Amino acid sequence: MGRPLAHKILENHLVAGRLAAGEQIGIRIDQTLTQDATGTTAFLLYESMGVGRVRTDLSVSYIDHNMSQFGPENHNDHLYLQTVAAKSGVYHSRAGNGICHQVHLERFGKGGATLLGSDSHTPTGGGIGMLSIGAGGMDVAAAMAGGAFYLTCPKVLGVNLTGQLNDWVAAKDVILKLLSILTTKGNVGWVVEYFGPGVETLSVPQRATITNMGAELGVTTSIFPSDEQTRRFLAAQKREKDYQPLAADADAEYDRVIEIDLCELEPLAACPSSPDNVRTVGEIAGTEVGQVVIGSCTNSSYADLMMVAAVLKGRKVNSMVEFAVAPGSREVLNMLARNGAMADLISAGARILESACGPCIGQGFSPADGVVSLRTFNRNFAGRSGTKGDQVYLVSPETAAASALTGRITDPRELGRLFGIEYPKVELPDEFIINDDMIEPPLSEAEAAKAEVVRGATIVVPEVPTALPENLRGAVLLKVGDRITTDDIMPAGVFLKLRSNVGEYAKVVFNCFNEEGKATFAQRALELKKKGVAGIVVAGQSYGQGSSREHAALCPMYLGVRAVIAKGIERIHKANLINFCIVPIEFAEPGDYDRIGQDDELIIEGLLAAIESSEQVKVKEKTGKYEFVGKLVLSQRDREILLSAGLLNYTLKKSDG
Repeated sequence: MGRPLAHKILENHLVAGRLAAGEQIGIRIDQTLTQDATGTTAFLLYESMGVGRVRTDLSVSYIDHNMSQFGPENHNDHLYLQTVAAKSGVYHSRAGNGICHQVHLERFGKGGATLLGSDSHTPTGGGIGMLSIGAGGMDVAAAMAGGAFYLTCPKVLGVNLTGQLNDWVAAKDVILKLLSILTTKGNVGWVVEYFGPGVETLSVPQRATITNMGAELGVTTSIFPSDEQTRRFLAAQKREKDYQPLAADADAEYDRVIEIDLCELEPLAACPSSPDNVRTVGEIAGTEVGQVVIGSCTNSSYADLMMVAAVLKGRKVNSMVEFAVAPGSREVLNMLARNGAMADLISAGARILESACGPCIGQGFSPADGVVSLRTFNRNFAGRSGTKGDQVYLVSPETAAASALTGRITDPRELGRLFGIEYPKVELPDEFIINDDMIEPPLSEAEAAKAEVVRGATIVVPEVPTALPENLRGAVLLKVGDRITTDDIMPAGVFLKLRSNVGEYAKVVFNCFNEEGKATFAQRALELKKKGVAGIVVAGQSYGQGSSREHAALCPMYLGVRAVIAKGIERIHKANLINFCIVPIEFAEPGDYDRIGQDDELIIEGLLAAIESSEQVKVKEKTGKYEFVGKLVLSQRDREILLSAGLLNYTLKKSDG
């Protein structure tokens, strides 16, 4: 029986467990990446391990999230990350050099290697045949210290691509099509692997768009083979030495196969407010648009922006459209500036944003009330743009450019009829303009020994979890429904700058559920904590979907939350809960969810014994009104981490042993 590419790479990196779907395995990590929104916590935890220099082949610290410097917090973070990286043996990509996933694809990614990143869109690296996985910062810190990364051995979903994309149909439409099939929930424990004759028609930037937004499926990662397209891309980046051909076996067997004929695809859009709310652009054409933003780690490559510049050359965007472009890296920005494409964008009416995440994470450019915003991003969760009640649609750069011209959602295939625009064939250059001046190598060991790490007053070492009690008494602080995102738990936007101070950031846990004039979630949780009563959160399906932000576990832990009881919990968030000693419990019977009321007091007797050796735990309401059985879907290592009061304590205990 032939093997998928994903299993080949896993096997080459296997250090613990057996490569069988559903079993826990440990893999060696070759490379790591962090970004500044998650990096400060990751490095503070890493320093707590006392390891010294990183033990990976390569680790990179990127500054790309917290760029708006209102107050000292963000620059304090940047200085800390710059100096701790140099001292720890880590490369540092300075503010302005670009979005971590775009830059890593350009300058560091290697097919066949493993990459662990403290950002959920780390799977972008799958576009060059790299097994790239998003995780919480604690897991990344452990990998930098030389530890294995543990995960459930995934099933592999093969996506057989045939045919070739028609003019004006984009890679974004491929992943939107897959999201329409699989949705954003129910895909935990899978890897998506692309194969078939259609693969060779897709460039590396197109593949990276697809693997990047594969994060919205909730899968472990996505991957393409490494082939001639990959070699060409790496050669143009002057990194051909990093190329190696990689593919699944010709007779590879997949756990499930989906067929997508690229010829049959048409322009698609993810409608408000979920990436899987997909319709054809034709169905929603004519909807008035007030804002168009092109960028993010999904669609800000040289090829994407050259396409947009070609469409807009010599034309003006609609006067009622606010239009912005954010190049994904300084490399892209530099090339567009030199070849004149940037001038075409500016002349058309574009506002040029810096090479960073920006509006994708709610850092500026929020739409007005009632305005439809078209974005080439990967997420359109409600309120993520920074505007309550926002109407954000996710589309390809082609659809975004067409709509910017007309002021209405427009199928780009109409551009010929409307403006006489022929489809521009954008070719990747034989050589990219390389300038790595803003990527700082680490100090030598001798220099690092004398170097000081800059620690601003706003950088606070996070609390370590306390041990769980044998019998847990807790109150239901909040009961929520399905698809609660990590944005819902820990808002980004204007609050993002607080991430290096857990005590301050924790004040806005579940901020979107707080009601004016009433005590906030944080206030209620701290009041219970003072009384020795734990906090409990009850949720529906797909709890914790979205970004990898470990603060969605770390801050609730700080407030005294010790358990989450849900119908389903997403992979990265579940790992983060365990890492910070919050017990993830799943309903054995989904109907038990309906029996629980907010403010109910629950008792879990024998919790430690259950964590140690049972697959279930009994939960009862304090007055005896009801009781139910919860599932403990935990590996042996998960159990040991919870019994050790979190991953940091577990790691320190292991190193002492």
